[in-house]
Amino acid sequence: MPSIPKTIDEYIAGFDDKIQKTLRELQKLVKAEVPEATEKISYGMPTFYLNGNLVHFAAFKDHFGFYPTPSGIDKFEKELAPYRSGKGTLRFPMDKPIPWEIIKKVIHFRVKENLNKKSPKK
Repeated sequence: MPSIPKTIDEYIAGFDDKIQKTLRELQKLVKAEVPEATEKISYGMPTFYLNGNLVHFAAFKDHFGFYPTPSGIDKFEKELAPYRSGKGTLRFPMDKPIPWEIIKKVIHFRVKENLNKKSPKK
């Protein structure tokens, strides 16, 4: 059984160059939009954390998964409808462009949401 990566960079390094490129773009986007968020691996996936888990992302056989919690998807339901595949799951096909602008909106919404909740217990 392969070991679970300890960092987002380790996770990304496990994929071929083309997939790495998109994963790095996702990582860079979240870092740019939320520089105060910390990176970690949670549920075996790259995760950004700010007063709780902010967003997770991952690569699969034929899509990229983006997990902004159900509320992050519900807020932009119409724009995200083509990508929704579960309660808190968005799927972006690898053979289509990534909708970066809507991802930015979701990230900003999640930041506000997390900063407005009480600090999680450690």
